[in-house]
Amino acid sequence: MIKRIPPGPGQESVWDYPRPPRLEPTSRRIRVIVAGITIVDSQRAFRVLETSHPPVYYVPPDDVQMAFLRPNTARSFCEFKGIAAYYDVVVGERTALQAAWSYLDPTPPFAHIRGYLAFYAEPMDACYVDDEQVTPQPGGFYGGWITSDVVGPFKGGPGTWGW
Repeated sequence: MIKRIPPGPGQESVWDYPRPPRLEPTSRRIRVIVAGITIVDSQRAFRVLETSHPPVYYVPPDDVQMAFLRPNTARSFCEFKGIAAYYDVVVGERTALQAAWSYLDPTPPFAHIRGYLAFYAEPMDACYVDDEQVTPQPGGFYGGWITSDVVGPFKGGPGTWGW
């Protein structure tokens, strides 16, 4: 049995997020740093909120240094958003394979994130929501960003696949 962690003041429980997921704009500052270079800096992001998952942040390509992204042939399918296309992040000698993704033709409820990019936090030097460095969602498959204002437990770790 999953034991929901009760949220404290100013916190959200991922168990209060909906399924199917909800898309909402956020003005929080989203940054991604690789090899000492800020490749993302945005206050025009959207976040996707889904039961048991920390938020995934999608940023407009205008706020991404696209010169550091290389299209990858990998694809995945989300029953809610559609087909995701992946990108490798290449900064100098550093390459993070399939470290970013985008929905180029999302389903209608997610049309606002068409072409926006999300990043896995794990292979980056640091990812931030405002000035707080995030913790990657466990498991490596999902791309949620955990901050102190979100409580779980979070899907992705061992034993959570069936949630």
